[in-house]
Parts: sequence; structure tokens; C-alpha cells
Amino acid sequence: MSESQYIRKRESRAEHGQSRDLSYPPLPEPLAVGVYDNHAHLEIADGENPMDYREHLDRAGKVGVLGAVQVGGDLETSRWSAEVAAREPRLLAAVAIHPNEAPHYEAAGTLDAALAEIDELAARPRVRAIGETGLDFFRTDESGRAAQFRSFEAHIAMAKRHDLAMQIHDRDAHAEVIDTLLRVGAPERTVFHCFSGDAEMATLCADHGWYLSFAGTVTFKNAVNLREALSVIPRDRILVETDAPFLTPTPFRGRPNSPYLIPITLRAMAEHLEIDVSALAAHVTANTERVYGSWDDEPVEPSR
Repeated sequence: MSESQYIRKRESRAEHGQSRDLSYPPLPEPLAVGVYDNHAHLEIADGENPMDYREHLDRAGKVGVLGAVQVGGDLETSRWSAEVAAREPRLLAAVAIHPNEAPHYEAAGTLDAALAEIDELAARPRVRAIGETGLDFFRTDESGRAAQFRSFEAHIAMAKRHDLAMQIHDRDAHAEVIDTLLRVGAPERTVFHCFSGDAEMATLCADHGWYLSFAGTVTFKNAVNLREALSVIPRDRILVETDAPFLTPTPFRGRPNSPYLIPITLRAMAEHLEIDVSALAAHVTANTERVYGSWDDEPVEPSR
């Protein structure tokens, strides 16, 4: 587990205190129209009875979740993501150095070598995105921001060179992320993972053809800004994700998350938009396949 992922897991537990319920929630009602989880970290064990990626995907399949994008955040998790996607037909991979990891690689003098390896991983056939990359001014102070910018721009160049989608991590850095994309030129398929902006930012992103991916946070009572953002963007720019094992949707906030809980978030989104959940699912699935391509390409080796 990378440092940033460990921190996020620890914060998730701390947010809900020592009494946090560590059991996985029950299976939700299945979707009639299948969707994909746009962003998950299935290498991270969580809960009383941690599941491996196959168990996560087996449960997901029972409720209409067709597959997921498995996302790396450092060299170790990016290698794992690329390797597991090569043998698992229900997964595609994203590879990158997370913005909170970039300063650590820079301090060790290994950022250039790490970026070079990510570039090599990006050439693998079932690696379909560069991510998650971007800027995080919540966790990283000014001393590490130059490394974040350098890493972000290198990842943007990679995504364009390999014609891959890009998944953006943006925390407390909305203006700087957008300025960077406009200055150097965004990849054709740019996704704001776990979108955290407001309606004004959502409109700007949609105007540039960027996609917004909504996580369980859109179901949180205080997340009015996310629901307002959801209301103003075209249907063809919407994606859905878990960020598993984090950001579990209401009413299970604080418990371990998994791709099989996507139906809860999607139903909450459809209810807010006052549209049929199957209609929204059809839009989201078409958008997801437009961004990442088909999951149906044969894996390099059989699942095991």
C-alpha cells in the first residue's frame, strides 16, 4: 500500500471513530442496465473480512456492475493494476504516480525513473488510462508542489502520447488543475475522478469536453455542491465510481466500499436528476466505454 493510500485509509477510520462498522454492506437491488465502476483500488484490503479483487467483482456482477477500472497510485500499485488487468476480463487498468507520492519520489531522486516506468506500463494493451494524477494542495505543502506540477505535466504528455484517457485527482487545487490543463493542453478524454467542485466548475469542465466522475460523496447530506454540479452537466459527460474501499455511499458511509455498491450511488444520482435509473445507467455505460474502450478484449493470460 502506498503512503497516500495508507493515509486515506487511516483518515477514513479516524473520521468515524473507533466504533466504525468494518462489515461490508449487503448487496443492493440489482440494476436492470449494467454499468462500470470508473475508479477503484481493489488491491487495498479493508473490512472485517477483506476480499480479493475476484470476490469484489463476483459480488459486483450479481448487481449489474459489469467491471471496473483498477487504478494505481505509485509504482507498486501501478504494476499490480497492469498485471491483474492483463488476466482479468472484468478489469481495465490506470497507471500513474499519485500527486502526493510525486514529492517523495522527487526527494529520493527517483521521480524521472518512476515516470519512465509508468510510461512503459502505459503501453500495455489493457492499460486504458493514466491516473490518478493531478494536484493535491490539501496533503502536500508548498515545498512539494513543484514536484506535483512536474509529475502532472509528464502524465498529461503520456496520456496524449499513448492516446489514453487521463484520470485526475484534484483536491483543494481546482484553479491550478484547470489552468494546467488549458496551458499544456488536456488529453482528448480527461476525467475528473471523484469530482469535488461546484456547478460553475462543472459547466467549465463540460464546455471543454471533460468528464466528471461521481463517487459516493454525491449521496452525502452536505454535498449540495456535487448535486448542483450533477444537475448542470450534459448526460454524455457523467461517469460513476466507488473509489473503493473509500467514500462508501449513504446510508453505509464509513463502512468498507466495493464496486458492488455502485447501484446505490447511481440510484441517488437518478433520483436527484428525476430520471429513470436505467436511462442514466445507459448514458453512463456509453460514456465509460467511450472513454476507456471495450472490456471485451481478450486478456493476455487467463484469470487465475
